[in-house]
Amino acid sequence: MGVWVSVLRLSGCFQSTAFKIAAQRVLEDKRCRCAANTGELYKYALKPMIVAFGSKLVCDISPEDIRAYQTRRLETGVSARTVNIEVGALRTVLKTHRLWAPMADAVEMLRERKDVGRALSYGEEKKLIEAAGKSRSPALLPLLSITLDTGLRAAEIRALQKKDLSLVWKNGTIESGFITVTKSKTEAGTGRTIPLSRRACGALTLWLSRFSQSDPETFVFPRHSIGFTGYQRKPHVHGLRFDEPIGQWKKAWKDACVTAGVRCRWHDLQHTFITRLAEKP
Repeated sequence: MGVWVSVLRLSGCFQSTAFKIAAQRVLEDKRCRCAANTGELYKYALKPMIVAFGSKLVCDISPEDIRAYQTRRLETGVSARTVNIEVGALRTVLKTHRLWAPMADAVEMLRERKDVGRALSYGEEKKLIEAAGKSRSPALLPLLSITLDTGLRAAEIRALQKKDLSLVWKNGTIESGFITVTKSKTEAGTGRTIPLSRRACGALTLWLSRFSQSDPETFVFPRHSIGFTGYQRKPHVHGLRFDEPIGQWKKAWKDACVTAGVRCRWHDLQHTFITRLAEKP
């Protein structure tokens, strides 16, 4: 560490700012100057970084610290892709203090999986659905059910608004319907319509019955917070923002995977849908 600090002193880049403060400044800058999705990405990427390096000065973070961080995160089951995103956010913070260039060659990004995903077995699916039903996040089960039966990407399901749903209700229950994808990462994906399965209809019935909002511009999965009420500490939805989409559900998903004993990425749900559609069109 002494050699590293000396290098920074000689380069004129020695800074005494705490990493937590530096990270917060970068986050605020991204929220003001970048798209909302970018701000959310930095928010979740910097969160574990602040836990690891929050009390350190930015000048005290060394390549050895970063490599140790990468190892620890992988050992907790986090994907290489996620770790690379987090280190990329760290790199942005260090760049603002001109501290990245001296260590750039000493820090290597992890090798990421390039496979397109895998299809879940029906047994794994059942376990995940049971675990999602017990999750503290009431949104996880409908998110999981709809993704499995429509193949929507996470960004597509997050962007869904009520005007994108064509539903047939009967006696307070959705009998049938379809989703129109108005926002997609590909031109071919934009504008496609997807019929809803019975399971997806049931999941949407339970989810939409929680809210009385009928504005077509309302997000199907609005931003919200989860708290606990009563002696039994039951999950409670509050802080609803119908004009903003739901944020990330990585923590709830990871917990469900651990509970189910299934190693699965959210992207694998889309791959499962496509595989089954090809097998039984």
